[in-house]
Amino acid sequence: MKGTPFKLKQKLSKEAALKKASSDLAMAKTPARMAKKADSQKRHRADPSKEGLDYDHKSASFKSVKANRGNDGKGTIIEGKSKYKI
Repeated sequence: MKGTPFKLKQKLSKEAALKKASSDLAMAKTPARMAKKADSQKRHRADPSKEGLDYDHKSASFKSVKANRGNDGKGTIIEGKSKYKI
């Protein structure tokens, strides 16, 4: 992504970056996350016309990346174990 005007990477110290990489990898390798990844790959192989879309496991349908990762405009803060009340 050379030349992009957006700063895509977080500015972390070396120690923080290593810790984040470790925690991100641990989260990506949980049984639930690996099952969802495998399921998504299987569905994309079955229907190649869905290239560029994300599979949403909550609604069981393909959505745009923006809609899926942004929780349909609600943001991701409401997912998981959030300490914030909305």
